[in-house]
Amino acid sequence: MSTIDWKNLSFGYLPTNANVRCYYKDGKWSKPELNNSEYINMHMAATCLHYGQEAFEGLKAYMGKDGKIRLFRVQENAKRMIESARYIQMAPPTEEMFVESVKMAIEANKEFVPPYESGATLYVRPLLIGTSAQVGVKPSADYMFMVFVTPVGPYFKEGFKPVNVIIDRDHDRAAPLGTGHIKVGGNYAASLISLDLCHKQGYSTVLYLDAAEKKYIDECGPANFFAIKGKSYITPKSHSILPSITNMSLMELAKDMGLTVECRKVPVEELSTFVEAGACGTAAVISPIGKIVDPNQNHVYEYSKDGNAGAISTQLYNRLKAIQYGDEADKFGWITIVR
Repeated sequence: MSTIDWKNLSFGYLPTNANVRCYYKDGKWSKPELNNSEYINMHMAATCLHYGQEAFEGLKAYMGKDGKIRLFRVQENAKRMIESARYIQMAPPTEEMFVESVKMAIEANKEFVPPYESGATLYVRPLLIGTSAQVGVKPSADYMFMVFVTPVGPYFKEGFKPVNVIIDRDHDRAAPLGTGHIKVGGNYAASLISLDLCHKQGYSTVLYLDAAEKKYIDECGPANFFAIKGKSYITPKSHSILPSITNMSLMELAKDMGLTVECRKVPVEELSTFVEAGACGTAAVISPIGKIVDPNQNHVYEYSKDGNAGAISTQLYNRLKAIQYGDEADKFGWITIVR
């Protein structure tokens, strides 16, 4: 696509050739089929619109220097969507249907996969929605599963540079026994007000605390939080935190690098003991944190004084990216070749 400026893409939506759709009716799923419309025709009383029966995933396709298109841990995305669907009483896609649909969407839009070393990737968005007309609060009988793709640039305009974060004690992204551990739109809708407020104050994102006691670190905006202390990779554990596939992978890489991995409750006060901190997820991989500001306690936790990411965060980022692009051998079995 010679008209696309790959190196200056934003993390936004660009139209592509087609998307893939499957329909659940009378207790079974249809086979994946291509569709060239960007719109969905649905009943105004569909359960996804009124009762939040909606789940989604996010993953990326990478063009290697060998010309092969790679997917990173797509099976884990499938498993997570199945878990999300079951928790909010939706008919889950099968793992095979999920993977087949993702591959089909990429094949139909292969010219939109950004070139190797362009700094851009093809973002893949699987979506599951309840489509039956309901007025009473109950699960839908019918569902639609779709996959669309779009080329994107970096999630944060800074790229792999430290960002500043603010702790928000006035808003929660998820209840302790709610839907924080699954990937549904309601969690993100709940975060919009705090993200808007933090952006207006000049911060890149928000650090949430646990909703019950405001004592422990929860998520970092739409991403998982991690920190480095000594030879330990530390990340919060909570039912309210989405199990990030990127974080899961970084934990494996950290172990491979000889670090101890600690997935546990992380008290706010422990922020002062960390030498590096970051947010991690599909969109940005790793966003190093320069400083965390706690306005309620009038305290600033600083992790980068020279404007650069820490040594371990940099090593983790480089290794994960190398595996995703095929520049490092995939000894973990994470990569699926699309073509």
